This record gives sequence, C-alpha cells and structure tokens, in this order.
Amino acid sequence: MVADAKTILILGGGVGGVATARALRQRLPAAHRVVLVDRERDHVFAPSLLWVGRRTADAITRPLARLARKGIDVRVGNVEHIDPDQRIVTMAGQAHTADYLVITLGAELAPESIPGLAQAGHNFYDRAGAESLWPALQAFRAGRIIVLTAAPAYKCLAAPYEGAMLIDDWFRRRGRRDRVQIEVYAAEPAPMGVAGPHVSGAVTQLLAAKGIPYHPEHQVTTVDAHRKRLTFANSTEVDFDLLAYVPPHRAPAVIRESGLASEAGGWPSIGTRCKRGGQMSTRSATSCRSRSRSGSRCRRLVCSRTRKPRSWRRIAHAIADRVQTGRFDGHGDCFIETGGGKAGFGGGDFYAEPRPAVRLRPPSWRWHLGKVWVEKSWLYCKL
Repeated sequence: MVADAKTILILGGGVGGVATARALRQRLPAAHRVVLVDRERDHVFAPSLLWVGRRTADAITRPLARLARKGIDVRVGNVEHIDPDQRIVTMAGQAHTADYLVITLGAELAPESIPGLAQAGHNFYDRAGAESLWPALQAFRAGRIIVLTAAPAYKCLAAPYEGAMLIDDWFRRRGRRDRVQIEVYAAEPAPMGVAGPHVSGAVTQLLAAKGIPYHPEHQVTTVDAHRKRLTFANSTEVDFDLLAYVPPHRAPAVIRESGLASEAGGWPSIGTRCKRGGQMSTRSATSCRSRSRSGSRCRRLVCSRTRKPRSWRRIAHAIADRVQTGRFDGHGDCFIETGGGKAGFGGGDFYAEPRPAVRLRPPSWRWHLGKVWVEKSWLYCKL
C-alpha cells in the first residue's frame, strides 16, 4: 500500500453514488480505495419503475457486487452514525474512517407519515409498490383512479405526471379508457413547478389533452383505506377506486442526527456546496439536495459529460493537489413520458433568476427512445 493512499467512502448506492464511485475509480490510481456502502445488495434503476409491467422489476435491478469487477469495494450494511467533521462512519457497530466522504443517501420514503396512506394505495416510488400497481391496473375495469402527490417536495418531479399519462395510455390501448376516470391531486401549486411557469403550463396542457383533471394545492391529511376516501387540508374529501401515490420524503435519520440537517424539515443544507456558482467541500462530507430533490440533478452534478464541476473531480483534484476552479451552473434535464411511445424532454437552468429558464420540448418518439437508451446504457454499462 502506498504511504499516501487515500480512502474515499461513498454512502449510498443509488444513481449518484454509483456514478461517483465509477468516475473516481476510472480516474484515480489503483492505490487509492473507492468504497461504496449501501444497505441493499441490489441497485434498482428507479427511473424505470414506471415501466414495471412492460419490464419486470428484475430487469431493472442489478447487484451492486458487480462494481467489484471495476475495482470498487462494495460494502452492504446500514449506516448508523456519521461524523462529518472527522469523516467517520459507523456501520454494524464498527467505525470506518475516510479521507474523503461523499454522502448520496438520497431521500427516505415515509408513507406512514400520512395516516392510512400506506394501506390504501400503491407507492410507485419503490419496487414493491410498482409491482403491486401493475396487477391492480390489469384487474381494474371501471371507476376512478387517483394519482396523488402526498407532499409538495419529492424526487423525480416528472414521475407523478408521467404515471398518470402512462396509466391513461394503458387503458386507451385496451379500449377501456371511457370507463376509467383518471385524476391527479397534487400537494404542489403547479406541475413541475421548480422547472418554471413555461414547463408547468405545458404539463398542465398535456394532462388536459388526455382528459386528466389536475387539482393543485391539495395537501392530503388522512386516507380512509376502508371507505377509499382522501381528506385534504382544505376540507375537500374525494373517493377513489384505485390509488397510486408519491409518498412524503424525508432525510434519512442518520442525516438528521449527524448535524448535517440544518434546514427546516430536516434536510441537509447545501449552503455553497451544490447551488448555483458554489464550490463543493472535498475533505469534509458532500451531499446533494437540489430544488427538486431529484437524483438526476445530483447525477448531473457528479457525472455530467459537460464541463461542470463534479464531486469526483473535486476529490480527484484534491488528491493530486491541483486546483479545481469550475462552478456548478444550475443546469439539468429530464424526460417526461406521455404515453403512445412518446416522451417530452425538458432542460435548462433550474437556478436562473428571477425564475427557472427550462424549456420543455414537445413529445416525440425520439425522446422516448432517448429515455430507453439512458436506461439500457446505465444497466448494461454502469453496473
């Protein structure tokens, strides 16, 4: 072992963690250790959960152990404590010290925080919920389907609207759409609001064109699973026959207890680490939280092919004792599936002032194929 060999510890085996681990391993000499930690043995490519049914869940899942073939040390275990100042992580009662610490634990899904929600519907933001929703749709003959966002902030800002339009497409293809009412009830004031008014308006029009009513600013407070009824903070009550929901999100307990969660709601404060024009810490812990809490935003920050700063680059330059002068410019992009083998594509500056400067390109088969390509390249090339 080289005397000055460094250990980089990456917490979280999602998109951001895997992208960071691979980029560091490719660019650092073999003497330096890249260690990836996750509580699960398998990596599920979350953007494809909406396609479960067209895909099996196994088809979008890969064992993290495959990364060992690329020289990445994979550890499976629950992170119990983080000391960001000393860069010490405790797992299974054992302390592990890192020279560089990257935290990409993502958001914790908390459906239990809304009384009755977990028992009443299908959480399509995890594998089990996506798998249970598919047979429920197959068995559904007539009635009201509600797609619900249970809190105004969540990862993958397009997903609930994609979900509603893909459900619409599924019933149209089977000639049963006229017997099914599909509605979206959202806690947020506008669809994909963090992308700006242009995108919000475009998504609202896409929903309207498919006959999907959109009800913004409806914060669910309780769900009666037996009566199949939603109660909202504005006293509105709505009955449903099938419920597909985005659960509330929160920072993992280990983040809240580590001192990193300094913002209201228990989220890590990005300060100058990730936001527009800011630098990222390299010796101490780094974490990503964008306006949308989107994994794709953090993926762009850590592994964009454009000349933007990335967490791996800052670490690599610090190890080589070189100065990295780039700054994060706030740009991001995402696809939005609309059904019928088409998708839209939005991209731009999410941090532009006075409002985000993001453009949504009209739905096309080319953008759908682009999303398929992203899925395939990730599953077959990254893992």
